[in-house]
Amino acid sequence: MSWRKNLFAVTAATFIGFTGFTLVMPFLPLYFQQLGVTDIGEIALWSGLSLGVTPAITALMAPLWGRLADRVGRKIMIERSLASFVIVMAAMGFVTEAWHVFALRAVQGLFAGYGALALTMAADAAPRDRMAFAIGTVQTAQRIGPALGPVIGGTVAQIVGLRRAFLVTAGFYLVALVLVFTMYHERRTHVPIDAKREGRITFRNVLALENFVLLIAVVFGLQFVDRSFGPVLPLYVAELGTSMDRVPILSGVLFSISAGAGAIGNHLARGLLSRTSARAVIAGSAAIAALGTLTYVFAAGTAVLMVGTSVFGLAIGAASTAAYTAAGAVIPSEARGAGFGLLTTGSLIGLATSPIICGLLGTLSLRAVFVLDTFALLFVAGLVRRLMAITPTTPTAAPATEEV
Repeated sequence: MSWRKNLFAVTAATFIGFTGFTLVMPFLPLYFQQLGVTDIGEIALWSGLSLGVTPAITALMAPLWGRLADRVGRKIMIERSLASFVIVMAAMGFVTEAWHVFALRAVQGLFAGYGALALTMAADAAPRDRMAFAIGTVQTAQRIGPALGPVIGGTVAQIVGLRRAFLVTAGFYLVALVLVFTMYHERRTHVPIDAKREGRITFRNVLALENFVLLIAVVFGLQFVDRSFGPVLPLYVAELGTSMDRVPILSGVLFSISAGAGAIGNHLARGLLSRTSARAVIAGSAAIAALGTLTYVFAAGTAVLMVGTSVFGLAIGAASTAAYTAAGAVIPSEARGAGFGLLTTGSLIGLATSPIICGLLGTLSLRAVFVLDTFALLFVAGLVRRLMAITPTTPTAAPATEEV
C-alpha cells in the first residue's frame, strides 16, 4: 500500500479533527451564558478553567499514551483518542451546569493526544527522505483547521444553535475516526517487545538521544512565541489607532495571515532540509521570525503588521517542521510514540503558559510582549546554533521505496 495513502488518511483526519475542535471552543463563553452563568467574571473564570484543563492534562498524558502506542500500535491509539472525542463532544451538547463542561474537558484531556500520534504516524508512514514532507503536511493541517474552524463554527451555531453545534463537532470526529480506520495501513513495526529490549527503551533513553532535550526546548519556545499573540493582538491593533468597529476583522485577517504563512513555512522546510542541516534551518528561521516580531515593536500603523506577520508565520512554520523532523530522525521507530509525546508535552506547556505570561505582561505594555518574543526567538536561534549537533534528516544510502 502506498505511503501516500497513509499520509492522506492521517492528514485528512487531523484537518477534520482540528477544524471540529475549533467549531465550538471559541464560543465557550457564550455557551456558559446559555447555561445560566450571568456574571462576566464567572463566565471568564469557567471559560479559562475549561479551556486550560485539557492541554494541562494532555501535557502529562501525551508521553504515556505515546509510550503505550509504541507497544500496541499507533493506529489503535489514535482511534481510541478520536472515539473519546466523539463521545465527549456529543455529551457537551446535553450538559446543564457549567461544571459539567469543565468535567468533560478534564476527561477530554485524559484521552486526547491524537495530534502527537498523527505526527508519529506521518513519520512512520513516509520513507525517511520524505519525513520532512510528511510532518510538514500534517502540521499544515493542524494550522489550517483552526484557522477555518471558528468561521465554520460561527455559521453552524447561527443555523442550529450552540448546543447542536457540539453534536456537529462530534460528527466531525466520527468522520476522522472512520478515515483512519478504513484507510490507514499500519506496518507491523510495533510488535511486542521482549523484556530485555523493553528495559532499554525508557523515557530516560529517549531524553538521552542526541539533541532531543534541546529540541523539546525549541518546540516549547516556538509554541510560546506563536501563542503569545492571542491575548494582546486585538488590543494592539486598537492601540495603533484602528477604529473599534474594524478591530475584530483586522485582527482576524492577521491571525489568518499567520496561519496561512505558517502552513507555507511547514512545506518550505522540506526543501530547506534537503539542502542544509536542521540546525541551520531552525536557527536561521528563528532569527528571521525575530525580525517579524521586531516589526511589531516599532510599528506605527497596522499596514506594517501584515508584512511582519507574513515573515513571522513563514519562519515559525519552517522552524517547527525542522525541529520535529530533526527529532524524528534520531528517535528509533519503536520509541517514536514516546518521543513525539514528549515533544507534545513541551509544546502544550508553551501553549498553556504563553497566554498567562503575555497577558500579564500586556497589562504593563503591549509592545513589551513583542519585545519578549523577539528576545525569545533570538535566544532559541543562538541556543540551537551553539549546542545542536548536526544530524542527517535524510538518508545517505539508496532512497527508500514508496511502498509500506
